[in-house]
Amino acid sequence: MNVAIQGFYYGDEWIPFRRRDSKSAAHKVTIKVKPDCTVQVAAPTSASDKEVLAAVRKRGRWIYVQLRDFKAQQAHITPRKYVSGESHYYLGKQYLLKVTVDAAAPRSVKLLRGQLLVSVRAQEPERVRLALEEWYKARAKEVFHKRLDAVLEQALWVAERPPLRVLTMQTQWGSCSPQGRITLNPLLVKAPRDCIDYVILHELCHIAEHNHSERFYRLMGQVMPNWEYVKHRLDGMAGKLFSV
Repeated sequence: MNVAIQGFYYGDEWIPFRRRDSKSAAHKVTIKVKPDCTVQVAAPTSASDKEVLAAVRKRGRWIYVQLRDFKAQQAHITPRKYVSGESHYYLGKQYLLKVTVDAAAPRSVKLLRGQLLVSVRAQEPERVRLALEEWYKARAKEVFHKRLDAVLEQALWVAERPPLRVLTMQTQWGSCSPQGRITLNPLLVKAPRDCIDYVILHELCHIAEHNHSERFYRLMGQVMPNWEYVKHRLDGMAGKLFSV
């Protein structure tokens, strides 16, 4: 897949974007602003750089506002120290972290009475981070499989239960391969259940329509009429959730 970097000025601000070849049969340009403040543009190979740039500039204000909002979120995110008293998300709720040290006990994490109890053998932030990372992945596998089973009844176009894997990704909540395999980011388990359902349904829609065509959005509207509101909630939490 070809990827090229271009950019444009919005006022005095230079906004770079990455162009890639679109997989969509529809000959249109699609734009995504990611939580890490990168801009991705998918365009048909038949579109010239000039045409793509014109399409992006037309959405300039929207891109600028999205970038401004994501940057504002990042500015208010305090770097993790992995010490007692921090708050961490799970299924949309915040839990206080409590770290205990026990040189004789294996590394463990428990969710108990509104707290994430982490036991490590030495008072080192990296040990706490790794313990939480392992716990989130384990919980994600369990939760995602349950939610996939729950929403599959709505995806009438899916003949068989698709394979599901959990993989950490830097800027994506999920993806769907051309063969129908769904991949989900374990950090998504920090989000509320309706946000998890939205991402799973989004990927299930890609089994029927492997692009963001009008048919794709019609399917999304059928299985989750309020998907745009849920997506907006998830986007608003992205900066907080994309850190362990």
